[in-house]
Amino acid sequence: MTWTPDEKTLASFRHLALQNAIEYEGKAAPGSVIGRLMGTRSDLRQHGKIISPLIAKAVAEANKMASEQGVAALQAILEEEAPHLLEKREKKERREGLPELKNAEKGKVVLRFAPNPNGPLSFGHARGIVINGNYAKEWDGELILRFDDTDTVVKPPLNEAYQQIPEEAEWLLGFKPHRIVIASEQMPHYYEHAVLMLERNFGYVCQCSGEAFKEFRVSKTECPCRNNDVARNLELWGKMNDGTFVPGDAVVRVKTAMDLKNPALRDWPALRIQNTAEHPHPRPSIRSKYRVWPLLDFQSAVEDQIQGVTHIIRGKDLMDSTRKQTLLYEHFGWTYPETMYWGRVKVHEWGGFSTSQMRRDIEAGMFTGWDDPRLPTLNALRNRGITSKALRDFWVELGVTQKDISVPLSTLFSHNTKSIDDEAPRLSFIREPVKVELKGEHSDSVSVEIHPNHPERGMRTFDLQSHHIWIEKEDSVKNEVRLKGFANIETSNSPTEELSALIGSVDRNDRRPIIHWLSESNATNATLIVAEDGELNRLEGLIESHSYPHGTMVQIERIGYARILDDTTLIFTHS
Repeated sequence: MTWTPDEKTLASFRHLALQNAIEYEGKAAPGSVIGRLMGTRSDLRQHGKIISPLIAKAVAEANKMASEQGVAALQAILEEEAPHLLEKREKKERREGLPELKNAEKGKVVLRFAPNPNGPLSFGHARGIVINGNYAKEWDGELILRFDDTDTVVKPPLNEAYQQIPEEAEWLLGFKPHRIVIASEQMPHYYEHAVLMLERNFGYVCQCSGEAFKEFRVSKTECPCRNNDVARNLELWGKMNDGTFVPGDAVVRVKTAMDLKNPALRDWPALRIQNTAEHPHPRPSIRSKYRVWPLLDFQSAVEDQIQGVTHIIRGKDLMDSTRKQTLLYEHFGWTYPETMYWGRVKVHEWGGFSTSQMRRDIEAGMFTGWDDPRLPTLNALRNRGITSKALRDFWVELGVTQKDISVPLSTLFSHNTKSIDDEAPRLSFIREPVKVELKGEHSDSVSVEIHPNHPERGMRTFDLQSHHIWIEKEDSVKNEVRLKGFANIETSNSPTEELSALIGSVDRNDRRPIIHWLSESNATNATLIVAEDGELNRLEGLIESHSYPHGTMVQIERIGYARILDDTTLIFTHS
C-alpha cells in the first residue's frame, strides 16, 4: 500500500518551505528543505520519492508568496502556526581557508612534506609545502622536511637539491622547516624494523620472481616462501645483504592476507636489493654502503612513526599507501596518523611536467636550467616574478578536496597581481620603436606619477626638448591617439618624411585610444624575455631610463608585469 502523508506532515512541509524562503529572502531551495526535514524525521527517509515533489510544490508556493506579498507575510504565517521555526538557527561560523584539522591538539601537531630530491621543487610540490606548513603554523606544531631519497635507480637524487629544497621551502613558507630528515641516513632504523618483522613472523623473504608472485596475487594463493620459519627468513635476509643475492633474487614482504579485496595490499613488498655499485647514492656518506633498500611505503611508514607524525596530508592517488601502511602499523601495534587527501590539480598551460622528465630535458639541452622561465619550477616562477604569497594564496584557496581540479594559469597570476601591484612602479617599454617628431607647442618636459595610487612616491619626468618621442610600430598606424599622461596627437606620414605628430589638447576630451611612449632622451636599449607557449623569445626595444635595483618588480605600460634582471634585461611575468 502506497504511503500518504497526513495533514500534520503536509503542514510541516509547508512550514519548512516558508522558513527556508524567509532565511533566503524568497529564494527557498527544495534540496535545502528536504535535507532539513530528513535530518529531523528519519522515519520519512524511506518515502523520499513521494515527498520530493510535495516539497518542491511547497517551496514554489512559498517563493511565490514572498515575491507577491513580501517576506513579512511568510513570517506572519509562521508566527501563528509554527513560531518555533522563527527562532534563530545557530549557524556554524564559516571557516576561512583550509578545513579543520581533525583530532589536532595545539602544540602537538606534527606534519611532514616529503619530496624526492631528484630535482628542485616544482609548482606541484608547493601544494604540499603550503598546506602542511599552514596547518603547522595554525596549530603551533612542527613541519618536517623529509628527503625520500632511497631510490638511486629510477629517481636518482641530485646533490644540489639537498641544499636548494630547504631554501625554496623557507622562501615559500616564510619560515624554516622545523626539522630536516634524510631518509638515506636513517637506513639503520629501516634495517632494525625489517629484522623485527622477520623475528615476529609478520614479514618474510620472498624468492619468487615478480611474474610468479603476480600469479599468486591474482589467484589469491600464498607463495611457498610465506611458510618460511623465522630462522630461514633471517638466513635469507643475511644473503640479501652480503652479496649472495643480486637484484631480483629476493624481496622482503609484509604479511597481510592473500584474499584481501584490493590486490595491491596482498603481501606487499617492503625492501629490495639495489645495484648501488652501478647506481651509487650521491651522498658521500652513503654511496654503496647498503645493498638492501626500503621501498617507499615501508620507509615512509617507519619514518612517520619514528618522527611522531600526527597528520598526513597527501594526494588521493596514495590511498593504497595508507591502506598498506595501516596494515603494517597494526602488526607493530602503532596508531596510524590522521590522514587527509587532495585530488589532482592540472594547470591548462603546463600540461604534464614531472621532475624526472624536466631533469632529462635539461640534461638534453632543451631548457637552459631549472630556472628556465618555461618550466613550472619554484626557481623559474620566483625568477620571473611570482611571489611566495601568490603561491600560498593560490593553494589555500583551492583547499583540500578530493575533487580533481583543472585551472588556468591566470588564476595564479591574479593572486600575483594582488601581491605585487601596489608596490610595482610603472615604466614604459617600446617594442619595435618608431620615432615621431612632435609639432606644435608643448612644454619642455612632462611628468607622470611613478605609481597612480601613490602620488607620494614622486614623478617620472620625460624631457621633450628634442621634440622627438618613441612609440610602438603597431601604434604608428593610428592617426588619432592620446599619449598617456601628456596630450592628444594626430599623426601624419609620407614615404619621404619621418612620422610626425601634431600636438592637440592636453586635456582628455574624446575617446581616442591611449598609447604609451618614451621621449628620445629618456630611452635606453633593453631586452624583454618572454616565455610563452613553450617558446622563449627575446624582444628587443627601448625602456624608460631608471635606477631600480635588480630584482625589482615593475609594471610595463600596456604590456604587463616584469622583473628587472639587470640594467638592460627584464623578464616578463604576466599581463
